[in-house]
Amino acid sequence: MVQLSLDSVIPSEKLTNYLLIRLPKDDKSQFLARGGYDLENWQQLDRDLRVQILSLEAEPMTNTKYGQKYMIRGSLTGPNGRTLQVKTVWIVTPSETRFVTLVPD
Repeated sequence: MVQLSLDSVIPSEKLTNYLLIRLPKDDKSQFLARGGYDLENWQQLDRDLRVQILSLEAEPMTNTKYGQKYMIRGSLTGPNGRTLQVKTVWIVTPSETRFVTLVPD
């Protein structure tokens, strides 16, 4: 198992234009809303991913031409105190570690 960098890149657009907006397919905004996350507090989701998820051990997944993918499973306690079980995917390249996605676990 591996520990990923706590200063990994979490693109704000990934949170504000994907995870926290309602999508016709693969919507995650309603799941995250159960923990109290929405567009108004997207920075809290960024902080919570760094503190609550990146501190956990990462499991290697696939090695792609873009880099090595890792999965971190864990509990994400939202601003309303409710805990969500999540699976996150990260990719490690020679230059950075970057957040890919989050799904309910």
